[in-house]
Amino acid sequence: MNYILFDGPSRSNLLPFTFIRPVADIRVGILTIREKWEKVLGTTTTTVTEDYLSDKYPMVELNENVMINASFLPNMELVEMVKKLKENQAIFKDEDVIAFFTKETQEEVDFDTYEATEFNSDVLKIEHTWDIFTKNGEAIQEDFNLITKGRQSQPIPEMTVAFHPDNIFIEEGAKLPLCSLNASNGPIYIGRNTEIMEGSMIRGPFALCDNATVKLAAKIYGPTTVGPHSTVGGEVKNSVIFGYSNKGHEGYLGNSVIGEWCNLGADTNNSNLKNNYAEVRVWDYNTEGFAKTGLQFCGLFMGDHSKCGINTMFNTGTIIGVSANIFGSGFPRNFVPSFSWGGHHGFSTYITKKAFEVAKVVMSRKNIEFTSQDAAILEHVFEETKRFRRD
Repeated sequence: MNYILFDGPSRSNLLPFTFIRPVADIRVGILTIREKWEKVLGTTTTTVTEDYLSDKYPMVELNENVMINASFLPNMELVEMVKKLKENQAIFKDEDVIAFFTKETQEEVDFDTYEATEFNSDVLKIEHTWDIFTKNGEAIQEDFNLITKGRQSQPIPEMTVAFHPDNIFIEEGAKLPLCSLNASNGPIYIGRNTEIMEGSMIRGPFALCDNATVKLAAKIYGPTTVGPHSTVGGEVKNSVIFGYSNKGHEGYLGNSVIGEWCNLGADTNNSNLKNNYAEVRVWDYNTEGFAKTGLQFCGLFMGDHSKCGINTMFNTGTIIGVSANIFGSGFPRNFVPSFSWGGHHGFSTYITKKAFEVAKVVMSRKNIEFTSQDAAILEHVFEETKRFRRD
């Protein structure tokens, strides 16, 4: 069967992280949503997404296909139902379609003509930016079970302190001398060729993805995910870093989501709790206003390719767009549009030529090419977000 992941109505609620990727390529838990589905289905997937992303993330349609809403994370019960879908059948969760069967010759999909099956069990759904960190603990547990089933962990080093070692899994090539791993409250997964430097203290649920690094004497509270090729230091709590990003120095990051190719300068801190303990509101790209999150703890959401200078301070519930560069004293406003350059005292437009020069250098350090497709995507985001910038 050919499986295709589609963005669904939650795509706009997940901006700025879906500006440069489909919903399927959001990381939550240990794996991206696409990696989860591919692992349980035992096959590759393609994507239905925005037109400007389709060159990089194309759809491959065959005669018979199953379309899957990428906002839903797989579990074994759901996967079995998806695998059994036949022509004119669909799976729903309340009003949302999870998956449906379609043929290449089918000109339109009319669910009124479909045999609808309701999925009545619990399932994780990522429909808002804050779901990425609020549901990360459950996602880490599910991914941990999936990845480690029937496998043997590498041994825990003698000088490493481990609580509940049966809940810790270490892949080949990991280095973790003289650190503390406490898996009492959730699993700890240490990926391939990773390093946890001396003196670091880790509390699960925690995922350190392949080729990532935890710096000396870091303090990390779960549920936290550090994506592949990323570096973290200082104090981190209940946060997700997608990959290829750096928070290598002291400073606090809490209840936050950081995209790819980001850099947080030394002693960057974010607030995750308002002084009056009130509910946090964050920028909503749909209404172009501030929306309720229902959360008391909510920190920083930083889009891909964004950077901030040393000693940057972020207010509770701050949204940073794509390719922003933030520096200077004081708190920047709690919505910074994509391609903004500046800080508390004001912003100017960060032109794409200069942004691309930085992206090329940053990506080349990880031996990854900044391609013409990447440039075209960012050019589109630059134009799409122009109305938010005030030069």
